[in-house]
Order: sequence, then C-alpha cells, then structure tokens
Amino acid sequence: MIVRILPESIQLVTQPDHAQLAGRIMEECLPLAMHGRRASILLAAAEHDNGWIEEDAAPAVDAEGHVVDFITAPLSVRHGVWPRAIARLAGDPWAAALVAQHAITVYDRFRVEPEWTTFFAEMEVARDAMVRASGLPLQDLATDYPYVRLADLISLTFCVGWTEPQHFQDYTVSRSASRITVTPEIFAGKTIPLAVPTIEILNQPYSSNAQLHAAIANGRPGVLDGEVC
Repeated sequence: MIVRILPESIQLVTQPDHAQLAGRIMEECLPLAMHGRRASILLAAAEHDNGWIEEDAAPAVDAEGHVVDFITAPLSVRHGVWPRAIARLAGDPWAAALVAQHAITVYDRFRVEPEWTTFFAEMEVARDAMVRASGLPLQDLATDYPYVRLADLISLTFCVGWTEPQHFQDYTVSRSASRITVTPEIFAGKTIPLAVPTIEILNQPYSSNAQLHAAIANGRPGVLDGEVC
C-alpha cells in the first residue's frame, strides 16, 4: 500500500494500481515503440506489483496504529509478494524474469543483511529459470529491464509524492506539484496525463486492522491526477 499523508486525511493507493499506471506510462515511451519485446516489457511494468493484491486487500496497522505501507511492511510480506508476482507471469517468462530482476534491483541495498540472503538467492534462481524458459540470453535482460525500473520510478514519484529527484542510470525523475518531469526525453515532447484511484480516510491512529478495514470500506474514493512530460 502507498500511503499519502495529508493535513487531515490519508490517501491510499494500492501497489497494483500504481503498477498499472507504470505500464500505461511506458506505453508512451518512444524508445520502446519498435522494440521486439515491447509487449513483455509493458506487461512486466504493469504487473510488477501484482503480488501485493492479497496484502492490499487486507492492509495492516503497526503498533502505533499507523497504516503499514510498502516500505514499512514486515520482511515476510516484502519477501513474499515477489514469488507470487513471478508465478502469475509465468505464461510470459520474459516478463516474469524482468519482475524477478526488479525485485533484486529495488532491494539491492539490503544485500549485505543476513535476513535477506535467502531472498536474493531465491530471486536469482527464479529469474534464471524464467530466462531459460524464455529462450533468450540473460544479457538481454540488462537491455530491457531499465524500462521497467523507469516506469516504476515515474509512477512511484507521482503516487507517493516524493519531492527529491529520483535517479536511475542516466535518467532523472522529478516532481513539481502534480507534474512529473523525466530527463532525458522519452515521450517525444508529449505531455502524458496521469490518473490513479485513491481511497481517502481520516488521518488518525487505528486501534486494529479491523478498524482500518472498516474505515477503508467507508472511505471516500477519488482520483489522483497529474501529468508526466
């Protein structure tokens, strides 16, 4: 779950909705337009967080009653969502391999921590198995994966509301109000509208998961709008 803290309320964006937005953004990427594996790359971008479906259907609160987000979720959750996502994409092994590579990449800073050792080993095994199933060489993953990571960063910067510029390889993703800017240019000068569904609830501690679920059920649905250029 993505949690946006407002003065008197909280906006919730599910991880799968954020990922779907990432996929829609990358559909407009000019360098990807004629790519032979475009369909698999777009599928990976749009479905990279489908392992969070179960978690976001029943979000949790921490000891202080705050909504647990995708960063503060327990290790068991953060480790468990990725095998589900990879399995759900097994019908397109290249997309599944890209998602496994994404898991390895986004958590790379934890590689030195012992509690993450098994996770990285399992993700590498899963990635290599999906690469073999695809019949494509592993080195091609390095060519295709940046599209997935860039799509994720653009969508996350918008959905989370990060104010600090995000960097990946030669790309910079920055936000000003509801506008996201990507440099170097990837959209052929176009401005792409962004929209993701939200649920708004009171900004208060919740005494239990059940109380949070009730608040979400009665929350105010909305749409977070913006643009990327």
